[in-house]
Amino acid sequence: MSTATLGALPPANPVPLKQDAAVIGLVGLAHACSHFSHLLLAPLFPVFIRDFGLSFADVGLLMTVFFVISGVGQALSGFLVDRVGARPVLFAAIGCFLLAALAASQATGYGGLMLVAVLAGLGNAPFHPCDFTILNQRVSPARLGHAFSAHGLTGSLGWALAPTFLVGITALSDWRTAYHAAALLYVAVLALLWWQRDKLLTEVVVRAPQAAGGPPAGGDLGFLRLPVVWWCFTFFLFSTMTLAVVQSFAPSVLQALHGVSMQAATLTVSAYMLCSAAGMFAGGFLIAHAQRRALSSDTIVAWSMGAGAGLMLLCATGWLGGTGTVVVLALTGFAVGVAGPSRDMLIKRATPKGATGRVYGTVYSGLDVGFAIAPLVFGVLMDRGWYAATIAGGALALLLAVVAALGVGKRIAAS
Repeated sequence: MSTATLGALPPANPVPLKQDAAVIGLVGLAHACSHFSHLLLAPLFPVFIRDFGLSFADVGLLMTVFFVISGVGQALSGFLVDRVGARPVLFAAIGCFLLAALAASQATGYGGLMLVAVLAGLGNAPFHPCDFTILNQRVSPARLGHAFSAHGLTGSLGWALAPTFLVGITALSDWRTAYHAAALLYVAVLALLWWQRDKLLTEVVVRAPQAAGGPPAGGDLGFLRLPVVWWCFTFFLFSTMTLAVVQSFAPSVLQALHGVSMQAATLTVSAYMLCSAAGMFAGGFLIAHAQRRALSSDTIVAWSMGAGAGLMLLCATGWLGGTGTVVVLALTGFAVGVAGPSRDMLIKRATPKGATGRVYGTVYSGLDVGFAIAPLVFGVLMDRGWYAATIAGGALALLLAVVAALGVGKRIAAS
């Protein structure tokens, strides 16, 4: 079922809520697996350092490899999704995660862990092109805001689950058992998606190179000449750098500036992600309301992310103390989360007909680029003891993301 078909349905005969909810739930489950797999290795780095005699630089390289492969693969996989459909690519991606978990359970050294990073990066690469192709084709337009909200929310929950799952099972048994359990989790998800595979079928759009309403001339690569695509890419790059600051450095900043305990500082990241999930849930209702009131998506993104940047700058002043900083950083997660569904709706509006996979693959690869370069940029500040500047830098990146979002909206309005 294509987007055009859904959009042509008469108001008297809407798509049943049960049908849309099933598609949204299945795609959300797959997206949670993707974010779970971002952290397939990281929570157990201390164990690998101990058991295999590795350095922090060694384990850090594993994440660099993961995000480089995921970023390059994400841009390329969009072309594959547009050609063969999202469903087979999605199944192959989860299969890669399954192989990565099995490889982790058998790892005997650094080479085995590097294989895990490669397999997990390959598995993660096609998720955004697959997910958004399915949602845009199979969910009715009136519910797309809620679909994008659920998509972002489930991703945050996947991030929150991975450390608890892997570290918890390791504490009860050992880390190899934890990865066996992760493999069983992937098998269960893959089995459920296969059972409900009819709900994940997408239509491959056959295009003439210069068809009216289609992608710009230039064949499969014509969309790369659209400035709006690169504005979207830039938006994801900067907004992800802010997230990377929180995930990688916020606990260390809290300990250094405010003497917060390691346990409490680490919980700040979980609080940020849970508040982000709550914000995405609220953002789904907000974008649905905005569509009825003809409020633009870029306006919502600008106001919510601008508020998040202001909150981060407040944290950087040091005026709030330890507890206050933890609370306000969590509120920052909520503000950024609210923007999530509007952000995805903005990109949908910027996507030429028949190019969903390629456009989403390209612009979302900005996520991986942001994750890859943020540690290099902000790590220098941390090494020099400029802790407040690191948080302020995260706020600045968020403000630059706001500028990019407004740039996307301006170019959509002019087209």
